[in-house]
Amino acid sequence: MQVFEVRPGAREQLAALRAHVRNTLREVADRLLWEGVPDRVIGTSKTFKQLARLSGSPAQRKGPFVRRRVSAADLEAWIPQLAGLRAGKRAKLPGVSRSRSRQILAGAVVARAAMKALNVDCVDVCPWALGEGIVLHYLQTTHNQSFDLPLRPLPEVAYHEDRPWLQVGGQGARAIASVPARR
Repeated sequence: MQVFEVRPGAREQLAALRAHVRNTLREVADRLLWEGVPDRVIGTSKTFKQLARLSGSPAQRKGPFVRRRVSAADLEAWIPQLAGLRAGKRAKLPGVSRSRSRQILAGAVVARAAMKALNVDCVDVCPWALGEGIVLHYLQTTHNQSFDLPLRPLPEVAYHEDRPWLQVGGQGARAIASVPARR
């Protein structure tokens, strides 16, 4: 494993990081491109969630069914800005937590390099990640059931301020979920 330190304003360090990431991704990207062009690309990680928030997507408190995206153009704009800031300043940006402020630049560089290598202009961000997937897999295997979980937002989701429940409607909707009232 190689460790890179990119100090604010150190363009040569950022260039070395980008080159390392490109070289690391090259073989995997070639294999994936051999499979064909994807119809849709989905990113699932805390890093992608934070990059989407930085890029202007709604905050997580708006709910899991709000569309969040990261575009190549957004990353191109944010990478030099992130590289110019110390971790403490990055932590004050929208969506960037203090605990992850040291790695958000590397995450942005990897995300942009992967998008470029795969000829992807935009990534939809999944609200769930590995932990939730493990729980769902566990439930499915221990209860010997198949879950119908579409990888798309439900058509209609509305929070009613005057009533403490979330109504989920539209084709395929099966339930009304209770949520605590906002105060």
